[in-house]
Amino acid sequence: MSSRSEPNGLQVERLARELTQQVYHLTKKPGFAKDYGLKGQIQDAAGSSMHNIAEGFDSETNAEFIRFLRYAKRSCTEVQTCPPALSLRRGGRGELYISLDEKYISPKEFKDVYEQARRIPQKRDCRSWIYQLFVRPGGHSAPSDST
Repeated sequence: MSSRSEPNGLQVERLARELTQQVYHLTKKPGFAKDYGLKGQIQDAAGSSMHNIAEGFDSETNAEFIRFLRYAKRSCTEVQTCPPALSLRRGGRGELYISLDEKYISPKEFKDVYEQARRIPQKRDCRSWIYQLFVRPGGHSAPSDST
């Protein structure tokens, strides 16, 4: 397996933790706190980004590690956009957009959280791990699933 350090020392893990903290802070606001469905969904997605990075470190194989990194990336996207069931009920808008439209959050808060969620999948730690783990010692790419 490619060399990995502890997840707590990585910038991508810190960004995921900051995202989770931002989301939990926003969902404590009076209007947001009472929208239990939206609140729970966005909190779960934010926390999942952090949990999947940590769980990936405990994986047994490179393929499993990559799978968890991709789950973390998808969780960040979920913070920005809504899963199908909630999206259909809410007119197809993303979680942050709903939060903004309902005036639970300000435009600045929206932008800050949206950008934080965008930074994690773009972080070099996350992308380079996936790339390095797909490259075999001989320099050949793995036959399936490219990044």
